[in-house]
Amino acid sequence: MVGSPGPRPREPHRPRAERRARAEQLDYGVKQLGLRGATIGGHVNGQSLSDPKFDPFWAKANELGVIVFMHPGGADNIVKDDAWKARGDIGNIIGNPLETTYFLTRLIFDGTFDKFPNLKVCGAHGGGYLPSYFQRTEVACDVRGNAMCANKKHPREYLRTNIMADTMVLTDEGLRHLVAEMGISQVVYGTDNPLNWPVPVEMIVNHSTLTNDQKVQILSGNLMKLLKITSPATA
Repeated sequence: MVGSPGPRPREPHRPRAERRARAEQLDYGVKQLGLRGATIGGHVNGQSLSDPKFDPFWAKANELGVIVFMHPGGADNIVKDDAWKARGDIGNIIGNPLETTYFLTRLIFDGTFDKFPNLKVCGAHGGGYLPSYFQRTEVACDVRGNAMCANKKHPREYLRTNIMADTMVLTDEGLRHLVAEMGISQVVYGTDNPLNWPVPVEMIVNHSTLTNDQKVQILSGNLMKLLKITSPATA
């Protein structure tokens, strides 16, 4: 987000003013422009968004009750130099879900969800790797003496309340596991159109284990609740 218009503040006060401006822009977008949520990256110039300096933004999202969708940019804040310059476009294939995993995990362990309990944050690409290997996250604060966890609840409680994920997991089994780990209420349909990832609506409609009610929740019900849409749009 960019700073607010007007005279440029003196340099020592600029970071605080910029952080305040992000919250003000979210407030303006929701109240004046009718937006239903916000989209952010996984970091700001390498800084984790769980840092207290970004609390004004989270506080505003918490106050407004709007969803925040996070989409990664290749995990450049985690792995530096030329690590991603390899065959297979691994900056996208590995880096994007890695950044999402890191982002969501920091929000848990740094206590961001405890400070702002109404937050709903949706992680792109099935929430990264977080739901796929969650038990390690679940027990970290109990078994690692150096974990320094700031969270007040067990991580799984945030996974099933504050954290959401889209269906960009590409397979029938991947989606079954995502729902099993997170709960049906935390999963929403997602697509990278116009890019050519194989995640058509048919993957949900023809799913082998989901009930019809669960399919409706993923394709429309959960998103309608999140975006506060009370009735289907009419032509």
